[in-house]
Amino acid sequence: MTNFPRRFAIVLFFFISISSQSRSTRSSTAPHQGHEESAVARTLEEEKGHAHEVHCSRERSRAARKIIEQYLIPFVEKEKHHIPKKCPLHPENDLYRLQEQSKAREDINLWRCGYCKKTFYEEKNLDNHLDEWHFDTLDTSPGRCLADSCGALHCDLVMDSPRKTKCNPAAAARNKHACESLADRCFPVQDGPSARRLNDLFLRQFCDAHTCKGGRKPFSRGGKKKRNVLYIVASVLVLFLIFLFYLFLYLYERYSQFANFH
Repeated sequence: MTNFPRRFAIVLFFFISISSQSRSTRSSTAPHQGHEESAVARTLEEEKGHAHEVHCSRERSRAARKIIEQYLIPFVEKEKHHIPKKCPLHPENDLYRLQEQSKAREDINLWRCGYCKKTFYEEKNLDNHLDEWHFDTLDTSPGRCLADSCGALHCDLVMDSPRKTKCNPAAAARNKHACESLADRCFPVQDGPSARRLNDLFLRQFCDAHTCKGGRKPFSRGGKKKRNVLYIVASVLVLFLIFLFYLFLYLYERYSQFANFH
């Protein structure tokens, strides 16, 4: 019993020393861990900020695609000509083509993603979804931005953005040069008669209007004819009235035969 106080003091001193070492170890490692966690957070934030960054306007690419389909492709199909892949307007050089084709419009303001089947109330919301979650479906190789040809194709005429009222001669000259370059790359005159005709059509359809002198309008050669909704409705109504007319004649004739029989 006489050694009990001494043994108790030794055990108490041992536990106190271990506890102080543990606290000092935690205090020395905490700042280092906090620094590592902060560095990791900054790295993730930077990766998130730079991920999926594409310098190509989807809206302007959509406008260029619309112009090509309406004011160029009908003439190409009429000539039975194949646009070379080196042409920036070739479908395979359209960065957003596959994503745009995957869209499904189910109502006036209801759009469905063709990849994951989610629905959105506006097309711009679907566009944001595609940019964020389906970036892997894009081929971001150089030279695949259809919006780069917007200056030559007069994209502003089919977009909702405000149109410039004052003509800039320098800008018109640049756009005309880019337009003529597109004509030569897409329809080289040495490729044959159809290419020569399409080259001339491209110059008249798009390039001649790049001037501040006036008198020239884009798409002067026309394009794909749009089906007028009123025309379709009127046609259906006329067909229905014709059907009612012949039905009335049939019933009247049957009634006359029945009356004469009796």
